[in-house]
Formats: sequence, structure tokens, C-alpha cells
Amino acid sequence: MSRRQHPTWGAGDQAEQHYLVEPRHLAGGGDIRHVTEVLRASGWTDRSVAGGPLVFDRSDHLVRVAYDPAGQPGGWHIQGQPTATEPGWQTTFTRQTPVEIVAGFTDALTRERSAHAPNPWAPLQQQQWETEREQHFTAISPDRNAWLQFHQNGPGQAHWWAGARTEHGRTWDAVFSATTPMHLIESFSAALADPQPAMRPRGHVPPSKWIQVTSVSVRPSEVSSWQQARITAARAATWGRNSWAAARPRPRKPAPARPYATAGGAARARR
Repeated sequence: MSRRQHPTWGAGDQAEQHYLVEPRHLAGGGDIRHVTEVLRASGWTDRSVAGGPLVFDRSDHLVRVAYDPAGQPGGWHIQGQPTATEPGWQTTFTRQTPVEIVAGFTDALTRERSAHAPNPWAPLQQQQWETEREQHFTAISPDRNAWLQFHQNGPGQAHWWAGARTEHGRTWDAVFSATTPMHLIESFSAALADPQPAMRPRGHVPPSKWIQVTSVSVRPSEVSSWQQARITAARAATWGRNSWAAARPRPRKPAPARPYATAGGAARARR
């Protein structure tokens, strides 16, 4: 593990040691509130039970996000219900998937879908990930320790698979059913390829020679303000969508027809 010194962030007796970890796909799990507090701020319902897994339902009841570190496999389980126009889908992230990468997926669940045609490979290619077309289409990170793959063994047997590894073996996996909406996988791949480091407190940096860490001193108030910025942005976006929906003119229902008897006994609609 190589260490570089970095100018101190913040000052005063309350500063605490943190580390910026690169690449982010090897940074370890992180604080799950990075994910859950944005869901809460976006109006999702917290259905968690004391002592059990964390469970959040979207307001339309079509998507559920759960986190269970003790499950098999432990980690994140996300499920979308089928609708009249889209099939159901499932996604899992194992426990050590960096929360910044999980949030790439879950944050997209809180936003309106973009009108552009999604391409999960584009964010990876923009960051110089190498693509391979063999039995399965695969994108591999520049350090060759993370990947995204469209895995297809046969008709109806396809899924998306992502993960990362260190010299100690595989550290995390993400699996997306073939029916997972493409714009969600694109948001995930953008977070996966993001070159920005992940910040971890002392004692939470993975033991690997394949990462580079920068030592920084950060006041708790600074960490809190960065977290609050995400929450405030999510709350503002939700308020904006709800306000627009409330102000949008609703189509007027046509008045019920009032048939009347004609001289010949036939009914006709009044104009």
C-alpha cells in the first residue's frame, strides 16, 4: 500500500485522519448512509425492522432496496416489480461493493429517466477501459482489477456481471438480471469508472498493495457538510418533481352524455 501526503483539509483539534483511496473500485464498502440517506431524502419509505435488514420502498411501490449484511449473499438486494410495459428485474451487490458505486445505481432510481438511449459501455470507454469481444462482451479497467460483462450462455440465460479483485482474491460482485433497465446499468457503470477516489476513515482502508492512498485530515463538520449536500440535492430534486406534477394541468374529464328522447324514440348526444 503506497501512501502520499496531502495538504490538510480543515484545521483545529477536532480534525480526524482519513484516506483517499484509488482506484475507488478497491476502496471497500464504506458508510451505507451514503446510499440510504438519499433514498430517505427522495421520499422513499423506510420499512426496516429493528434487528433486521434495512428496507426502503419507492413511493410508487415498484422498487425495493434492501441491505442485509448477514444474508446469503450479504449485501444489497434491489428488486423492480413488473409493470404493464416492463418486466420485473433484480440486482445484487455484495457487502464490500463501494457505496459510491452502489449509489450510482440507487441514485438513478430516484431520478427521472433521461430521454437519451442508454449505453452502459460508454462511461467505461470514456475512461479508457479495454473491451473484449470473446464468448462474452467484457470491459476491463486500466488496472485490470475490475470489470463489467454481459454474460450470455444461451437463450434466456443472460445477465450482467461486474466485480473487482485484489491480490487476496475477489472483493465484490454485482449481478444484474437481463431485464434490469439499461439506464440504471449505465448509471452504475459511470460510477464504477469514475476516477475520483473514495474517502475512508482510519481503520477502514482495505489491506492491499494494489491501492494508493492519500492521507488527509478532515473535521467531522466537513464530512457532515459533504453528506448533507447530497441529501439536500436529493430533497430539492424530489420537491421540484412533486411541485411540477402538482402544478401540471390535468386533462378535463368529458361531461357524461345526457341522452334525450327524440320524437322517434331514438337517443342522440347533445352537441
